[in-house]
Amino acid sequence: MEDLTERGVGGPSERRRVTVVTGASSGIGLAAAIELARRGDEVVLVGRDPARLGAAADEVRDASGARPATYRADFAVLDTVRTLADELRTAYDRIDVLANNAGAIVLRPTTTVDGFELSMQANHLAPFLLSCLLHDRVGRIVVTASAAHRSGALDPADLSRQLGGYRAMRAYGTSKQANILFAAEAARRWPRLFTASFHPGVVRTRFAADSRLVALGMRLAPFLRTPAKGAETLVWLAHTDTARLTSGGYYVDRRQRAPLRHAADPALAARLWEASERAVGLAS
Repeated sequence: MEDLTERGVGGPSERRRVTVVTGASSGIGLAAAIELARRGDEVVLVGRDPARLGAAADEVRDASGARPATYRADFAVLDTVRTLADELRTAYDRIDVLANNAGAIVLRPTTTVDGFELSMQANHLAPFLLSCLLHDRVGRIVVTASAAHRSGALDPADLSRQLGGYRAMRAYGTSKQANILFAAEAARRWPRLFTASFHPGVVRTRFAADSRLVALGMRLAPFLRTPAKGAETLVWLAHTDTARLTSGGYYVDRRQRAPLRHAADPALAARLWEASERAVGLAS
């Protein structure tokens, strides 16, 4: 494992916080990584595209003076998530923060190589698997959810249900409903580990970049937040004393908020957890 101490003129100093950010190549993830690095964290970037991941690492270095480690994983392929977890376990004996930020809006019905609807896998099942494989050495988990959970229609008995009569925002909202339920259930199952989910606002990012019309709207709409503004609550949840926070809570603009009822049902959260374990091959 690499040396995690900072060395200055006076010799080794206190170990830096290790923060892993998924979906860190652009948008909220990159903005959060830059701010966390500026605050002194040893940030670790996870992304899908090697070229964009390298460019993001350069941006973090330019902003903070230290180039972060990078790891590639495609959340549409669960085997790459398992490989990522192995690599992170080898490199770090302690991860202070796991920011499960990677996500996507999928405009057309798509089934992954693992057999699941793509937005459910990329936005929920893949980060669920990564969290489960790393939870014994993580201090806190922060999940990028969304107010779009209001359109969720989760059925744990069929995690790919949205493929029938596909509606992109319904599928996306269902995956975001799953994010909020996961954070709440993780707090119950892993009480020593702080977890929280948050809504970043509607942010100008590369979401739905394969649609020219949507991409144009994301660039031009005047009401959209900057990625840095969207990342503020993530950074706050990563650094705030957990005694001031509620594990399992859902946050908006650094305030705890109640999600809609279908994203706050403990029985549904437990069923989702068990279905997710079976889906990713973790059920005993």
